[in-house]
Amino acid sequence: MTTAPATTAPATPARHSVRKVRLRGERSPIASVGLHVTLIIASVIAVFPVLWVLLTSLKPAAYATTTDFFKETTTQNYTSLIQNTKFLTWFGNSLLIAGLTTLLGVIISASTGYAVSRFRFPGKRGLMWTLLITQMFPVAVLIVPIYNIMAGMGLLNQPAGLVITYLTISVPFCAWMMKGFFDTIPREIDESGQVDGLTPFGTFRRLILPLAKPGLAVTAFYSFITAWGEVAYASAFMVGEDNLTLAGGLQLFVNKYGAQWGAMTAASVLIAIPAALVFLFAQRHLVTGMSAGAVKG
Repeated sequence: MTTAPATTAPATPARHSVRKVRLRGERSPIASVGLHVTLIIASVIAVFPVLWVLLTSLKPAAYATTTDFFKETTTQNYTSLIQNTKFLTWFGNSLLIAGLTTLLGVIISASTGYAVSRFRFPGKRGLMWTLLITQMFPVAVLIVPIYNIMAGMGLLNQPAGLVITYLTISVPFCAWMMKGFFDTIPREIDESGQVDGLTPFGTFRRLILPLAKPGLAVTAFYSFITAWGEVAYASAFMVGEDNLTLAGGLQLFVNKYGAQWGAMTAASVLIAIPAALVFLFAQRHLVTGMSAGAVKG
């Protein structure tokens, strides 16, 4: 009588302890808490100055330098600013200058970037180097020579003088960025336009520009902010209350005897509104435009 050989039952996974393995990229609870605390602190630091200015603008002058934010809240600072100063004139001057700078900046930067990206012409390398080098000079170095040039052309105390000055700041950077953006658009699109009988300008206007909306949005935003918030050139080139921009007008609220904090904070809030609206309009294109423009140089 033979007996069957004894068989050993395989070990089951249930008999072994299961170790939890943390997935790659998964944060521990302590790291997650630390990250959220850091983000909250950073958000508070970023929002606090803006909130301080807003709340100060709603306080009476007697409480301007105190922490009594919600005591006797009033809009007197805003009504006094509009009725007793030439704030609306300054606002209109700044809006005119910033609007012209934005419009001309987009046109010049887009056409320059497209020409440098697509065509070969004498002086192309020199133009590219000029656009690059002009960005290396600080404002303090350029004020005196630009002032002399504008004085010789009779453009001091004129909106056109500031517009030209701001274009010298925004166009070199934006043209380089637009060149990098146009480099990412396939040249086959230009060739298809030529096959359809379009001129180079027609191809640029009808086919390329619609694809370049992110880059154009960044150019418009940068040009507007350059002109809207600039102080040095506006203070040096414009004199007389009727010709001042917002940057120059705000300086009238500060003198050697003190500062009119109520009027200054109210003006700061009103000045921030157009910039915020432009940012909200262009924000969906900003990341795409800046990242695409940085692909090629």
